[in-house]
Amino acid sequence: METRTPNRLPFHHQPASRLLLVQLVVVLFAAAVLWLSRGTVAGYSALLGGLIAWLPNLYFAYKAFRYSGARSARLIVRSFYAGEAGKLILTAVLFALVFVGVKPIEALSLFGVYLLTLMVSWCAPLLMRNTFTRP
Repeated sequence: METRTPNRLPFHHQPASRLLLVQLVVVLFAAAVLWLSRGTVAGYSALLGGLIAWLPNLYFAYKAFRYSGARSARLIVRSFYAGEAGKLILTAVLFALVFVGVKPIEALSLFGVYLLTLMVSWCAPLLMRNTFTRP
């Protein structure tokens, strides 16, 4: 009997890699704008807020999209659940670490860039319009 290995996609070929790159650019741009316009505390608060949204998305993309093909269906479903659970836990831990360990913090910048980063993923269908094609 032949043992089959699941099809693994390299990270840069995964569907979410382009979205993650766009999110990272938005985080860095927003943090730079806030740093220049409102000061150092607003800048690093914005950077932390963006990273709190971006790092769990990176983890989810790594876990959820590493398998491909019909034979890997069971592994795909399992990795989606594991990725989403890890994403939620990582988000809570990162928020707790920031609020406990970073003083002073500007909450408006932190939550504003956090939400901005999430909105980039909400707009993903517009960004990824031509990404998925049929073979």
